[in-house]
Amino acid sequence: MPSDLAQTVKQQADIVRVIGEYIRLRKAGAQNYAGLCPFHGEKTPSFSVHAGRQFYHCFGCGQSGDVFSFVQKIENVGFPEAVRLVAQKCGIALPRREFSSPEQERESLERRKLLDLHELATAWFEEQLRSPEGARAREYLSGRGLTAAAIQQFRIGYAPDSYQALRDRLHGAAPPDLLRRSGLFSSKEQEDGASGPLYSRFRKRITFPIRNESGRTIAFTARALDAEDKSGPKYMNSPETPLYSKGQVLFNLDKARQAIRQQDVALLVEGQMDCISAFTAGIANVLASSGTAFSEAQARLLSRFTKRLIVNFDPDTAGANAAERSIALLTEEDFEIRVVTLEGGLDPDRFIRERGIQAYLDALSGARRHSDYLIDRAQKLFPSRTAEAKSKAVKFLLPHIRRAPNPIIRQDFAADAAQKLGIDSALMREELKQAAARKARPAAPPKEAAANEAERILLRALCSPPGSPLFLLAARALEDQNDWFEGLGSTEMLHALRLREDAEPLAAVQDPRQRALLAAILLGESEPVDPETVAAALDTLRYRRLERQQRRIRAEIAEAERRRDAGLISLLIAEKREIDRKLRESESI
Repeated sequence: MPSDLAQTVKQQADIVRVIGEYIRLRKAGAQNYAGLCPFHGEKTPSFSVHAGRQFYHCFGCGQSGDVFSFVQKIENVGFPEAVRLVAQKCGIALPRREFSSPEQERESLERRKLLDLHELATAWFEEQLRSPEGARAREYLSGRGLTAAAIQQFRIGYAPDSYQALRDRLHGAAPPDLLRRSGLFSSKEQEDGASGPLYSRFRKRITFPIRNESGRTIAFTARALDAEDKSGPKYMNSPETPLYSKGQVLFNLDKARQAIRQQDVALLVEGQMDCISAFTAGIANVLASSGTAFSEAQARLLSRFTKRLIVNFDPDTAGANAAERSIALLTEEDFEIRVVTLEGGLDPDRFIRERGIQAYLDALSGARRHSDYLIDRAQKLFPSRTAEAKSKAVKFLLPHIRRAPNPIIRQDFAADAAQKLGIDSALMREELKQAAARKARPAAPPKEAAANEAERILLRALCSPPGSPLFLLAARALEDQNDWFEGLGSTEMLHALRLREDAEPLAAVQDPRQRALLAAILLGESEPVDPETVAAALDTLRYRRLERQQRRIRAEIAEAERRRDAGLISLLIAEKREIDRKLRESESI
């Protein structure tokens, strides 16, 4: 990707708008925005974005950079792909892409080809659903209450009972090795160890595309039409591929993320049909975990949009276990969690179809605190009032209580559990005290190095584009008057910025503490620097250098007088007079 092209995209892109698509940002100054860092777990915002200088910095984990590095990290893509994505988000037209290495070109080409293959497969599955062979699948979907509009909106399709049909459809669209890596096909290992012919992974199944945040299909969940053993599992997912990792994707996030951000709450259900039913009934902020407990990556992904969650998993054993594991992880990530348990043991899809959307909304409005749900579950798992049952209930609850980051919530949870289980609350408090003693406390962040106002001005000037008047004024002083900068805490950082060439300012500073200091200085700007301000800052450094020389000479004169060295005293006094003259001239400027 040519550097001038990337620079053009960067100049036109709005970093606040781009990052705001991934995390919730709030105004925190004239040009500053703050939010929760998407690269590490945190409870209070330490992630800042500067609209004017177009950079971000996290004071918690030290991550920093420009709009391209953010997209690279968050989307796990290379630089050319990040430039393309930023351009796409901002409506900037790009010419044909160029790459810095054959490996980079190969990876980008493979990703695009895989996305194209999944788009072709999605369209083909849709065609098959409309075909005569798809009649039974259409009948099933109709029986589940799905309208033609819902089927089209979620691009639901049908994989026919054929081993070769999809392979034949994609023949010529990609080389066999890429088809094999796509996850759309399976093969059996032959006796010589080589992979056998490809055959369709999904057969006689209804297909639900799994899409990334941009709405591109990256995988499928496929539901069997037959219940016989030979049909395999009821639901079959795509395997891990270069595009897809199950623990890093949330079903329907592409459609729900805006509503989640606006409402500051998400509804989490277990299955795709639950999600589709709720969404098409008007609940726009619903997501599905695809039948598994939450992963850390999914928690970080969701935290970019909200920290408030309503969980409504299926009431069966598998759903309850998944809910428990999800609650455990989300509690540690400091989510506010409420839980819905539907009457009659129904899942959300069936509840909505049988009782209507208003009844479901009423159930959501009555969602319980996760602590109440867990205490109730402990009582159901161990219903006896014997000491043994109470001990098991406490053992079940204590890990959940300990995970709560807030001590007030922990104490409230423990008190409720003790009261409802009929045990001595002192026993629970003692357990919590022991847990608190064992819990490692996070290390305090390193303190920032100090920088005076003159240093701050010069640092800001050197963050201007190289070659600009401000940059050249500060850079030439650094090069020509190096002694003015002796003993300053920012000297190393100033030289790094002077020599950065095309590198971004924060990227040029290697020391994490200095990088945090620079980010804080830039984020604290209230108005831009100008040549007069920079010149005044240089005069201040020159004056302080003269003061240091004056103190040194006074000490040397005192030592010479002690040794009664008349010749040296005479020379030092002459030097002192010259420094005093320069100081008076500086004061009169």
